[in-house]
Amino acid sequence: MEQWLSVGKLVNTHGIRGEVKVVSQTDFPEERFAPRSILTLIHPETKQTMELEVQSARLHKNMYIVKFRGFDNINDVEKYKGWELKVSKEDMVELEEGEYYHHQIIGCQVVTEDGDVLGEIKEILSPGANDVWVVKRPKGKELLIPVIDEVVLDVNVAEKLVKVHLMEGLI
Repeated sequence: MEQWLSVGKLVNTHGIRGEVKVVSQTDFPEERFAPRSILTLIHPETKQTMELEVQSARLHKNMYIVKFRGFDNINDVEKYKGWELKVSKEDMVELEEGEYYHHQIIGCQVVTEDGDVLGEIKEILSPGANDVWVVKRPKGKELLIPVIDEVVLDVNVAEKLVKVHLMEGLI
């Protein structure tokens, strides 16, 4: 079964010439919405898919206005409102060292530098300056780990293991 990464969501039409408004859900919109890129449109419930080629795209009021090749009027695109734009996991952009995709971090086991198991990363929050990993503990309340160099010592996505230094006040 093919695994997908979200690129955006088609939320509305734009004008009458087949353009659509897309809320971006990718860190690489310049690459994903570039002319000639191939995206897969997926219905959120039926999982029906359709491959599309981007003809043009531009940023407009925090959304992308995208035109797909072969869709030249509003009637061609209106039925796809609410559908999701995705790419296959094989089309992931290579990240620099020390950077990770969310799906690589969620599910990792968190241990202290002394080897004590704290729990498993269940969610990633992005409140501002840095991400925060939500760790589900075997017993007790969830633990919030700020993703900063002083706390996160090592991330091994192959072994699904994160080593942290617990600063005073984190627990």
